Amino acid sequence: MKAFSIRALVALCLAAALAACAKSTDEIRIGEFGSLTGGTATFGISTHEGVMLALDEINGAGGLLGKKVTVITEDNQSKPEESVTAVLKLIKQNEVSAVIGEVASSRSLAAAPQCQANGIPMLSPASTNPKVTEVGDYIFRACFIDPFQGSTMARFAVNHLHAKRVAILTDTKNDYSVGLTEFFKNTIKQLGVEIVAEESYSEGDIEFKAQLTAIKATNPDVVYTPGYYTECALIARQARELGLEAVFLGGDGWDSPKTVEIGGKAVEGTYITNHYSPEDQRPEVQKFLTDYRAKYNGKTPDAMAVLGYDAMQMMADAIRRAGSTDGAKIRDALATTYNFPGVSGRITMDPKRNAKKDIVVLQIRNGQFHFVESIPPDA
Repeated sequence: MKAFSIRALVALCLAAALAACAKSTDEIRIGEFGSLTGGTATFGISTHEGVMLALDEINGAGGLLGKKVTVITEDNQSKPEESVTAVLKLIKQNEVSAVIGEVASSRSLAAAPQCQANGIPMLSPASTNPKVTEVGDYIFRACFIDPFQGSTMARFAVNHLHAKRVAILTDTKNDYSVGLTEFFKNTIKQLGVEIVAEESYSEGDIEFKAQLTAIKATNPDVVYTPGYYTECALIARQARELGLEAVFLGGDGWDSPKTVEIGGKAVEGTYITNHYSPEDQRPEVQKFLTDYRAKYNGKTPDAMAVLGYDAMQMMADAIRRAGSTDGAKIRDALATTYNFPGVSGRITMDPKRNAKKDIVVLQIRNGQFHFVESIPPDA
């Protein structure tokens, strides 16, 4: 009886192990890490909503390779160090085939080495700092990079706003802001325009009047502030309180409903570079708007939602073309992405694993982001 019990127990354990293995092969697991809480939570929430909308469509069409797709999401609390923990959990415990994330470049840079070392393809929806994909050949992005974004805003300031005197206010804690500042400055100098002031702050600061007072004294036409929405909206408010009337310019880090909620009238007239405009009449944009609003109670998606959706669809497309969940095969398929019909534009992966696509300039008017112009990547 004792021997039978042991044999029965072994058989049951073996059956359970086989069942677990069978279960794991019935689905394709994609990991997602993002800032669902913390200082840039609207970025992570919007991206996640875009990812989940894409997931609904993918599974509604039969999944991938005959299997259901599951997205496992980890919150990094808007912190680089938590990004490492989140990605390692996705890779080691959840055994995901690929990873989507992050929006902030500093967090992508923290997590990317883990994906590279484990041979897991990582596709960032919105990290624009060039260093992100330089980590290795398993790291990709679904967005343009800062040399394009920074130079575009510099040319816009000179050619459209006729700026003669430029000030810059940089978040030195974030690779994103530092990178954008570098490329904006390089182009401004090439165009022969004077940079009259350069000041800095750190993400999480709430008081900026000392920097803004110094900037005001130089009488700039425009102030370039390539940071994230919370600080940038506060900066705009405090600038107006000080009587600084220069036009504020920003990057895609301004794209959040919180910008207007925090900044109010102070952010009116601001220009930013971004990934898409809901005023774009392309069929891909209008269908996405309809589907997103239906799923999320009429909410209009920001660019992070669009890029989350595009990243998930691009990853699915790569797995489909690879015909496999093997990391190297998915990597090779992602690298050959060509003319992908994303909501944020037609996307082609360049040799450095950066997405070549159009950029748009938007202006805040009457509390909304409005389309100004679109610039192709070869402009």
